[in-house]
Amino acid sequence: MKILETKSLTKYYGKEPNIVKALDGVDISVYDGEFVAVVGTSGSGKSTLLHMLGGLDRPTGGIVTVDGKNIFNLKEEALTIFRRRKIGFVFQSYNLVPVLNVYENIVLPIELDGAKIDRKYIDNIISVLGLEEKLKNLPSQLSGGQQQRVAIARALAAKPSIILADEPTGNLDSKTGMDVLSLMKLTAEKFGQTMVMITHNDEIAQMADRIIRIEDGKILYGGDVQ
Repeated sequence: MKILETKSLTKYYGKEPNIVKALDGVDISVYDGEFVAVVGTSGSGKSTLLHMLGGLDRPTGGIVTVDGKNIFNLKEEALTIFRRRKIGFVFQSYNLVPVLNVYENIVLPIELDGAKIDRKYIDNIISVLGLEEKLKNLPSQLSGGQQQRVAIARALAAKPSIILADEPTGNLDSKTGMDVLSLMKLTAEKFGQTMVMITHNDEIAQMADRIIRIEDGKILYGGDVQ
């Protein structure tokens, strides 16, 4: 079952003759439970693609369907709510709230949505990610690898349909990065999550179920499995 799909997705900046085609007719499909890596050189369009998949930016043309819904048919407020409930984000810069402790950061998306916290599920995530001893710590009291584990826990907390990770190991040394990625893969499998990860690191990409390569805003290969 397809959980995410794009059709003829474009994102253009500027006007002719100086138009920049960041995405130029992108068609991809991601299936329920898959772990997909999107790779490409700097400026290839991979981060732009991730922002479109997550509804963080609107395309020039084309559609993005997440869990059966064309997200850009939604108005801004409805899109924000949909994104909070259906899409988990893990960024290179962690994006933790500095004045909240680890536990508060993890459950923040659920509280923003006014939903009930599934404590058994949250405790399970915390245990899998090895954060039991750090729940009262502030982000500034954690290493980079620990902060990224908190970000992963936060992304999983609301039980989203899909997790989007933008260079999640980019600020980590190679060993810590591989450890964090192994945990991401483990948690995605354990909790039945679909994950799309942007990376420029081919070694890290090899851990995914499928690799999509993008260059100059076009998909070179891996956009679908037939």
